[in-house]
Amino acid sequence: MTRQQILDLYFLDARHKLIEIAAFLDRAERAAGKDDFRLKAFRAALGKLSGRQKEKARRILLTFSDPTTKPVAKAESKGAVGAWSGGQ
Repeated sequence: MTRQQILDLYFLDARHKLIEIAAFLDRAERAAGKDDFRLKAFRAALGKLSGRQKEKARRILLTFSDPTTKPVAKAESKGAVGAWSGGQ
């Protein structure tokens, strides 16, 4: 596909998602309490979107991923939370 075709097909959907992200951050920042590891990882991932570096999706996925290679003896919780806690 050409760049124009990609823009024609996906721009409005991407714009919608970006506005949703802004609304999420507005809600999180208005709420009382401290940031936890998920919001910190989210902000770090947002920083990887700017610029013209390639493989943005890969770099963002790695931001949320556990970089360790040693298996854990027992899971910290029963469900996935979408970001690595840093062993917290």
